Amino acid sequence: MVELEMKIHTSRFGNVDIQPDDILFFRSGLLGFEECQHWVILADAANPSVAWLQSMQSAEIALPVVSPRRFIPEYQVRLDPIDIELLHLGSVNQAYVLSIVSRDHDVLTLNLRAPIIINLDRRLGCQVIT
Repeated sequence: MVELEMKIHTSRFGNVDIQPDDILFFRSGLLGFEECQHWVILADAANPSVAWLQSMQSAEIALPVVSPRRFIPEYQVRLDPIDIELLHLGSVNQAYVLSIVSRDHDVLTLNLRAPIIINLDRRLGCQVIT
């Protein structure tokens, strides 16, 4: 089966080719970006530790994200049963956890209180409040 390649326009990365399977669906969007339900994860060529969660609805919305376990190995997220159900998670191994990176002057911080949980198999995501 041949997959169709799509092109999306971004303000940060220009035009980017993606596959339909690259698209993640966030039923409720993200905090502050509730209207944005479709996202893709783009690699950062300059920093392999960082990826970008790029909105497909808005070319100018791209959020830097990292795996929090890279910096805090013991970091864990407790999911409510409703979140497990919404993401169609059969096991915790299906959950991919990301944190949004913020900059305050010269200090970078991770949002550990509102991680992004993604079921990569189902291409579903949500942001949870811990």
